[in-house]
Amino acid sequence: MCQLLGMNCNTPTDICFSFAGFQARGGLTDVHGDGWGIAFFEGRGVRVFLDPKASAHSPVAELVRNYPIRSLNVIAHIRKATQGFVSLENTHPFQRELWGR
Repeated sequence: MCQLLGMNCNTPTDICFSFAGFQARGGLTDVHGDGWGIAFFEGRGVRVFLDPKASAHSPVAELVRNYPIRSLNVIAHIRKATQGFVSLENTHPFQRELWGR
């Protein structure tokens, strides 16, 4: 089963400390090494980072961990594949457009 880290705050908050521990669970301290992703809002825009590598060994995750994320809403995901290939297209969180937004 996959694992999620979510944050919803009333003021923009730094998630880097929490993400550092979560990143380690993706292949270092746990078995969730089949990809990872994070999505967060910066104002009205959204940033999404995805990587099919284990987050504990991902240069993209290292970039995110050192990025000054301050957001009201953040969701991060580490994957343990039970179906589908280990690939970029199977990493979460997924992003879609709805009603032009």
